[in-house]
Amino acid sequence: MTHIKRIVAGLAGVVVVLGAVSAPSAGAADGYDRCPVGFYCMFSGLDGTGDMIRLSGSTPDLAALGMDDRAKSDWNRTPSTIHLWSDAHYGGCTAVTSSGPTGKGNFFPSFRDFFSSVQFDGPGGPGCGTSPDGVPGDEA
Repeated sequence: MTHIKRIVAGLAGVVVVLGAVSAPSAGAADGYDRCPVGFYCMFSGLDGTGDMIRLSGSTPDLAALGMDDRAKSDWNRTPSTIHLWSDAHYGGCTAVTSSGPTGKGNFFPSFRDFFSSVQFDGPGGPGCGTSPDGVPGDEA
């Protein structure tokens, strides 16, 4: 086998191996289930779809993670109360995501593509308005 043929054959083997490694597994998590226990996750799509970030602590500027004004749904899998701020560095107004079973869902339409920083626990700030259920700063 000539030197060029060996290189081409070797590259073909690498492509096959890389294709097998990058193929998704049959049991891969999707939607909300991608969010690991112990993290607060935000999703760019509804129902836990789209891009996801996972946080384990306060984050003053979601732009650094590519999620500034992009989140449409979330899941709080931490024991903390999460304060979502409309502006970076914990400015503007806040909405709250509780821990537990109520801490998972889609944001109300007026809160989609709206938040710029995330604070774990802490004092929070002024509410961002009233949600359809009448609770200031609450989410779906």
